[in-house]
Amino acid sequence: MSESQSSYWLWELFFGVTVVAVGAAVVIVDGFEPWRRAVALAAIGAMLLLHLLVGRPLIAREAENTAALLTLLTQLVLFGVAVWAVPLSTWLMFAVIPVIFQMVTVRLAIALVVVANLIPVGVEAWYDPADIGMEIVIAAISTGAGICIGLWILKTLEESEQRATLITDLEASRAEVARLSHEAGVAAERTRLAGEIHDTLAQGFTSIITLVQAADPALRDERLALAVRTARENLAESRALVAALSPTALASASLPEAVRRSAARFSEEAGVAASVRITGDVYDLPTRTEVVLLRAAQEALTNVRRHAQAHEAAVLLAYSPAVVRLVIRDDGCGIKSDISEGFGLSGMRARAGQVDGTLTIRSDADTGTTVELEIPT
Repeated sequence: MSESQSSYWLWELFFGVTVVAVGAAVVIVDGFEPWRRAVALAAIGAMLLLHLLVGRPLIAREAENTAALLTLLTQLVLFGVAVWAVPLSTWLMFAVIPVIFQMVTVRLAIALVVVANLIPVGVEAWYDPADIGMEIVIAAISTGAGICIGLWILKTLEESEQRATLITDLEASRAEVARLSHEAGVAAERTRLAGEIHDTLAQGFTSIITLVQAADPALRDERLALAVRTARENLAESRALVAALSPTALASASLPEAVRRSAARFSEEAGVAASVRITGDVYDLPTRTEVVLLRAAQEALTNVRRHAQAHEAAVLLAYSPAVVRLVIRDDGCGIKSDISEGFGLSGMRARAGQVDGTLTIRSDADTGTTVELEIPT
């Protein structure tokens, strides 16, 4: 049940309790003839039934129309009959006024409240015209209080509806945020897998093709053996990707050892000397950070083999208390403009961003290329 609906039910409960209480008072209080009690009880009972069968459905539909006006006029007639039969039925005013403001416009509700308060004045004039002055004063006070109460009721119901609308909008916003988060997570995972495949399977298959195509008859057995070994490593990498594990190189070795192995394999495949230097006190890093560093080293060395035409390369892995730094240098021809924004380099930048790292690339046709990745620890 919404907050607005619960507010309406509270007013329904208030109406029912007030009507029943006044009806009980008509029965209990002495001083009234039996037929008057019967007439008052009949009028009060009719008011309750009219509200339950007609008034409440109109309020639920928020129907401010002729049917609502006729229902309220009938209620006022029954109210007048009850007050004429037993004057203490005037207390029904506390039940009638909230219903008036819920069923018609504010201006019409104020007019009907004035009419409702004039009914006891008319009844008093019928019985004892001498006391009409005091009844008018009481009616004026009651009218003012009734209008204030009615306006407060409308304000309360309006605020309840606004809160209900805000809650509905908030729930819709949460559902939309959840959907967008899911889509963003799917996109990020696709990007991650694309990077993993590029850095492992694609590079490995490229190496196999290069080794087989460039196999010299005199070195065929050695090249084919290297191609087979690369294929086996690629198979292991694919299995690790499927199982969502870290790279196989890190599963069996530390990060420095894995970097040395990658450099050694690069030298075997490319025929280019690659030195590896580890500085600082080596310490354990989060697996995610180690994966980014290893993939960056592999990608940079692959770019050296495929594009740099270098004679030598150097890899530096430097540990310090605040950061870990990976630097790959070569003496090749530099990065050409047509590959400067290739998938490999963009993938390296994306990986660096995942661990709050900074990737810097300096390239010159005369001095070669330097790739530096710095990750805070």
